[in-house]
Amino acid sequence: MVKNGHSKNVAGKAITKILITQPRPDSEKSPYFELGKKYNINLDFHPFIRVEGIPSKEFRKQKIEIGNYSAVIFTSRNAIDHFFRICEEMKITVSQDTKYFCITEAVALYLQKFILYRKRKVFYGADGSNKNLFDVINKHKENEKFLYPCSESLDNEITSWLKNHNCEYATPVLYKTVSNDVTGVLKTEYDIICFFTPSGVKSLIENMPKYKQNGTLLGAFGTNTVRAIEEAGLTLHIKAPEPQAPSMVAALERFLISLRK
Repeated sequence: MVKNGHSKNVAGKAITKILITQPRPDSEKSPYFELGKKYNINLDFHPFIRVEGIPSKEFRKQKIEIGNYSAVIFTSRNAIDHFFRICEEMKITVSQDTKYFCITEAVALYLQKFILYRKRKVFYGADGSNKNLFDVINKHKENEKFLYPCSESLDNEITSWLKNHNCEYATPVLYKTVSNDVTGVLKTEYDIICFFTPSGVKSLIENMPKYKQNGTLLGAFGTNTVRAIEEAGLTLHIKAPEPQAPSMVAALERFLISLRK
């Protein structure tokens, strides 16, 4: 059950401690730290999962010829890292004409680590939703063959859309997610825990099979993460991206303001 805004049992709740299930940001200028200072909240960062690359030897068994595809769909920085890692390991030269379709502008900008950004064709959705990504792909999909690099837990909504729109596509599995041991972290009582992937939610349940919220509020980024929380029988209070909250930081701030009303 997704709750928008706040319900009677959370209105007026004092929020002092938030757990972000991702690595600590490198920059002290991160919006998370600004949020913490503004609302006098302690933010802890601890990744619930780690990503391990699939070796090129294993990738070869998938029999996907990267050079045969003219467009690539990226939904995360991990996908970008491992796509170019595999290309390097297998000495594959990615064509200058390749089009890149990214879930957000932040993911698109990350491509600068690997390509000459201005010289390539890079597109991204307006608000981080699959719907906006599909709108962008729809404008440019004629005669394109799509690669959707992913982990073993791919986004079925994306593959369904490609299939329903008669797009030729392949889903090379380039990395896998492994749960971290977070039992020690979960001994601390947090007012809010924010998740960013279904694998993060899976890690929570694997670490604590009998997990009960007991008043802890949960946040989720992305439709698949929302679904994973609901399927785990947990209650979600904070959801991103949304039109008024394109990032988790924006969603958290919106929620904190709503509690004070």
